[in-house]
Amino acid sequence: MLTKNINFENFTFKKSKTKILSLFSKLLKEDNEILDSSKNTYLNSYNRNLINKFKNFSEVSVIGMGGSILGSKSIYNFLKKKIKKNFHFIDTFQFNIPKSKKKRLNLVISKSGNTLETISNSNFLIKKNDKNIFITEPKDNYLMKFATQLKAEIVHHNNFIGGRYSVLSEVGMLPSELMGLSASKFRRFNSLIKNKRYIDSLVQNVANILYLIKNKKFNSIILNYDDCSSDLFFWYQQLVAESLGKKGKGLLPVISNMPKDNHSLMQLYLDGFKKNFYTFFFVQDSTVRKVNNNNLLKTHLYLKNKTLEKIKHSQYGATKKVFRNMNIPFRSFYIKKRNEETLGELFTFFILETILLGKALNINPYDQPAVELIKKETKKFLVSF
Repeated sequence: MLTKNINFENFTFKKSKTKILSLFSKLLKEDNEILDSSKNTYLNSYNRNLINKFKNFSEVSVIGMGGSILGSKSIYNFLKKKIKKNFHFIDTFQFNIPKSKKKRLNLVISKSGNTLETISNSNFLIKKNDKNIFITEPKDNYLMKFATQLKAEIVHHNNFIGGRYSVLSEVGMLPSELMGLSASKFRRFNSLIKNKRYIDSLVQNVANILYLIKNKKFNSIILNYDDCSSDLFFWYQQLVAESLGKKGKGLLPVISNMPKDNHSLMQLYLDGFKKNFYTFFFVQDSTVRKVNNNNLLKTHLYLKNKTLEKIKHSQYGATKKVFRNMNIPFRSFYIKKRNEETLGELFTFFILETILLGKALNINPYDQPAVELIKKETKKFLVSF
C-alpha cells in the first residue's frame, strides 16, 4: 500500500537504493519551487476574490499547450463525476467547441507568453463579450500585452516552475478551483514526506527503473484500465519524455488502453522484443453495470450476474498473472478512491520519480533545449511564407 487511497505493487526485483536515497536527501534540501508548489504552505499568485468573481461560469475554455494544459485536463477527466461545469481544452488546431448561449470564460495559459499555438488559438477563439483570465510570466511577452489590451485578469506564472511541473501551482490549481475542487487537497507533499511507506516505495521504484534503463529497457508502457485517466498519462508522457530525453538518454512513455489493446498490442508485449517495462493502472469503480442474463448462451454462464467492472478487474488480474509468470517487469497502481487527494499523491509521486531519475542519469530534468530548435525554425518558415 502506497497510501490509504493507492495500493502500489513494485517491481518483483529489488535493486540497491543507496544512491537514490542520497539524491532524494539532497533534493529535499534544495531551494526547489516545484516541490514548494506541492506543499500546503504554497501561496498562489491569485486570491479567493478571483475565484468568487468567475465561479458561476459553467462554460470554460482552457487554451494552452503541453504542460500548461495537460495537468488541468487530467484533473477534469479524472474527477469529472464531481464537476458540474463544462470545460473545453484547446491544445490543437482541430477543435470543436459546442455552441452555448451561456457566457464563456476563457483561461489562456503560457509560461513564456509566446507559445505560437496558444497565441493563434486565443486570437481565433476570444470573442468581444467573453471574460478572460491569462496565466503567464510577468514579462514583456505577447500574451501579457494581449491580456492588457483586452483588460483581462492576469495571474502571474511562477518563473521557476516549468510547464510540465506546474500542475500543483497556479497553472493547475486555478482551473481546479474554477471546477469547484479544493486546491489544498491536491497538495499532499507535507504529509507524504512523513509517510515512510510512500517514500520507501518511491525510492525503491526509482532504483528499479534505473536498473531497467541500464539494461536497455527504454520503453515505459502504461497499461491503463481507466478511461478517465487517459489524460493523466498524457501529462505523465510529457513529464517523462521532455525531462529525461537528453544526451542520447531517456524513456519513451507509451499509453496502452486496456483491455482494448489485449486485441492489438498484447501479442507484441508478451512475445515480441524485450525492451519494455510496464505500469498497470486500475481504478476501483462503484458503478454497477450488470450483463443481461437473458442474453447469455449456456456456454458462457460464468458471466451470469457479473458486472462489467468485475469483468475488467478479472482481465487486469489475469494479465498481471501472465506477466509475472513470464518474468516481464511491471509495477502496478490500484486506485481505491477517486478524489483530489489521490490525484495529488499520484502527481507528487511521478514528479519526484522523474526528477530523481534525471539526477541519477546526470541529466538536467528541468529544461528542454532541443524543442527550442523547432520553435526557431517554425518562425523562419512563417516569415518566409
